[in-house]
Amino acid sequence: MEYSVTPVGIIRSPYQEKFGIPRQPALAPSAPVTLELLPPYNQPDCVRGLEHFSHVWLTFVFHDTLARGWQPLVRPPRLGGNSKVGVFASRATHRPNGLGLSLVALQSIDTRHGVTLQLSGADLLDGTPVLDIKPYIPFVEAKPDARGGFVDGPPPQLAVRWSATARAQLQAWPQAPAWLPQLIEEVLAQDPRPAYQDDPQRRYGMRLADCNIAFNIADEQVTVLEITPLAPN
Repeated sequence: MEYSVTPVGIIRSPYQEKFGIPRQPALAPSAPVTLELLPPYNQPDCVRGLEHFSHVWLTFVFHDTLARGWQPLVRPPRLGGNSKVGVFASRATHRPNGLGLSLVALQSIDTRHGVTLQLSGADLLDGTPVLDIKPYIPFVEAKPDARGGFVDGPPPQLAVRWSATARAQLQAWPQAPAWLPQLIEEVLAQDPRPAYQDDPQRRYGMRLADCNIAFNIADEQVTVLEITPLAPN
């Protein structure tokens, strides 16, 4: 039996490529993310009462990786990128149906022109189709004594420093959002590199919030090397 689904909304996010997106929600709270509801769901009645909840569950599609198909075994970054676990014991993107689930903070709801949800802590790529929205209910869903398997806590945080060049480039960019420096630090502190890469001489690049960010990582420290605004489309 097959089922068809239709997106109820689209994510607008500073994460413009998979590389650099936090591996779990809530790890980069400075990222401003919005969910724009699509017709016929973009009417105020669809979100009536939702403002009384602080968090929502989003069911979404891993649209950027669907073409790769699924795998029965995956390599979670938490296990160093070498050990394998079953796909259903992970949150990997390569799933049989390409569905993801994310718990995000609901900051506000704008119903002046359609419906837009202002979110924080989202780990979602720009353009992600959202299939459903459900309120988070703490007394049912918060389980402090639950076992977390191989994910036994938040990822270690690396120190982040800025080169003089990067600082000057940021100051010379008048359109830079006020939240951008903090978001860059939150993202880089979690070490976005693949688990198998540990070359202190390597220069990495990441596209985030309409700019290219060059950085390297050595001795548990990230150095922001350069920030280059992207040319407008």
